[in-house]
Amino acid sequence: MSHGNRRARPPVVTGIGVVAPNGVGAETFWKSTVEGISALDHVSREGCGHLPLRVAGEVRGFDPESTVEQRFLVQTDRFSHFAMAAADLALADAGIADGAHDEMPYAVGVVTAAGSGGGEFGQRELQHLWGQGPTYVGPYQSIAWFYAASTGQISIRGGFKGPCGVVASDEAGGLDALAHAAGAVRRGTDTVIVGAAEAPLAPYSIVCQLGYRELSTCEDPERAYRPFTPQACGFVPGEGGAMLVVEDREAALARGARILAGVAGHAATFTGASRWEESREGLARAIGGALDAAGCAPEEIDVVFADALGLPEADRAEALAIADALGAHGTRVPVTAPKTGTGRAYCGAPVLDTAAAVLALEHGLVPPTPNVLDVCHDLALVTGTARPAELRTALVLSRGLMGSNAALVLRRDADTPS
Repeated sequence: MSHGNRRARPPVVTGIGVVAPNGVGAETFWKSTVEGISALDHVSREGCGHLPLRVAGEVRGFDPESTVEQRFLVQTDRFSHFAMAAADLALADAGIADGAHDEMPYAVGVVTAAGSGGGEFGQRELQHLWGQGPTYVGPYQSIAWFYAASTGQISIRGGFKGPCGVVASDEAGGLDALAHAAGAVRRGTDTVIVGAAEAPLAPYSIVCQLGYRELSTCEDPERAYRPFTPQACGFVPGEGGAMLVVEDREAALARGARILAGVAGHAATFTGASRWEESREGLARAIGGALDAAGCAPEEIDVVFADALGLPEADRAEALAIADALGAHGTRVPVTAPKTGTGRAYCGAPVLDTAAAVLALEHGLVPPTPNVLDVCHDLALVTGTARPAELRTALVLSRGLMGSNAALVLRRDADTPS
C-alpha cells in the first residue's frame, strides 16, 4: 500500500496523452469514449489470420514516423512508439514545451508499466535469424523487446534524468506505476511522465496469449467482450495506452498549469493467477487501502471504472468486491468499463481508464460501457449513453491475469473550475 503524506507536495495530473484504438490524443479519445464508440474489429495484422483470436482493438492509422525521430524508430518496438507519442501529447497537454527542463533535467522522472514488451520487434529479428542467419539480426534486438525500453527511450529522448523506473506487476501495474509517480513527487521530484502502452497483436505475441483461458475467441466484434452479462465469454486484447504528466501541485500552480485531478490514494494486493473467486477479497482490500490512503469515505466515490475481465466468475468477484468495500453505496454508484470498446490493453488498460476518469471528472460525464446491454450483476453499470453527474471523486480498478489487484482514487482539484 502507498499512503505517503497527503499534505506535503500533493501530486496532480496536468497532462494526458493517448494513443488508443478509438483515437489518438485526449480530445479524440474522450469524444469516442463518451459517445460509446466501439473500435473492436477483426484482427487485420499480417500473419494472424489463421489464429483462433479473431477480434481485437487495433490502433489503426498510427504513423510512428510522423511523431518519432528515425534514430529512435530503428531501435524501438511498436509499444515504445505508442509510449513516446503519448508522452509528447501529454507534455503538450500540460503546457510543457520542448526543452523546458533543459536547465533542470533531474526535476523530471519517467515511470512506465509493461506486460508484454516488444514482441513485434523480437519476432522480426527472430525471423531474420532463422531465415537469413545471425549476421542479419540487428544490434537493437537486445533492448527493443525489453520491458524498460519505453522508460529508457522517453527519458533519453527528452533528456530527463530524474527518478526513472519500470513496473512489471501484471496488468494492474498501470495503476502501480501511477502510485510510483505520485510517490516520487511527494519525495521531491517536480514532474513525472507516467503511464503504459502495449502492442500485443503481432503473431508471436498472440500465440503467447492463447494459453489464457480468459481470452475471448468469439468472432463477432459486438459480442466478443461483454463483461457483467450472461453472455460474458472472456476479454478481447487491445493495443495502445496513455501517458500522464504528474506534478507537485504547488509547482504546477506556480507555472500556471491547468490541474486536471489529484492522485489521492492507491493500494495493491496479490491473490494468485486465475483465482478469480479469491480476487474478491484481494480487490476489496485494495479498494479499502486506496480509500484509506486518500482519506476518502466509501460514499464519497462518485464513479467506478471497473476492471471488467469478462469471465463470469471474475465479474461476479469484482461486483462483490465493490459491494464489500463500498457497502450499500457500491450497488448505487455509477460503474463503467469503457475498455469494452477498445479492448483490454494489458498494462495500458488501467492507464486509459485513468485518463478517461480524469476527463470524466473534468466534464461531469460518466461514459458508457460499449456493447453491453443486459447486466446480470448488482451494479449500476452505465450502458447505452453517457450519464451526466456531479463528479468529485473517481475510483479506478485493475486486476492482472497473474493475480495482482490495484485500486486508485482520483479527486477533482479544488482549484479546477466547474
